[in-house]
Amino acid sequence: MTAGVHVRLVPMTAAHIDALMPFERDMFGTEAWTRAGYQSELADTRHRYYIAAEGPAGELVGWAGVMVIGETAEILTVGVVPGARRGGIARLMAAGLLAEAMRRGAVEAFLEVRVDNVPARALYTSEGFADVGVRRGYYDAGRVDGVTMRKDLQP
Repeated sequence: MTAGVHVRLVPMTAAHIDALMPFERDMFGTEAWTRAGYQSELADTRHRYYIAAEGPAGELVGWAGVMVIGETAEILTVGVVPGARRGGIARLMAAGLLAEAMRRGAVEAFLEVRVDNVPARALYTSEGFADVGVRRGYYDAGRVDGVTMRKDLQP
């Protein structure tokens, strides 16, 4: 699947939450969010912005969210359903989140990623994020470190 041709980004809705929940636990394990957690996130439109990636038939293929407070953005989640990976969807969604963060006045963006998530770390590095720290035992009930990454959003 080529993201630019077959995927469109739309604001995330409650229907998208229903569609993503079957993937959430398998994809994120002990860090999986609950339906109520997503509903709470979507309700905070002042600080949070969530998008869904839909495939050619309108099916959910990915979702992502960012929080912007003042001049700082934090990418909170990026998920691509397993059958749609390696097609540029995560990159497309990250670009959409960062564009919205800049529109809201952010000049820097942060995120945390599992130290063992090599594809995600490579994606974020290729998008201009740099490692700025390690959170020991941040993931998987203290078994996996998290890498904090930062990107300057100023032109």
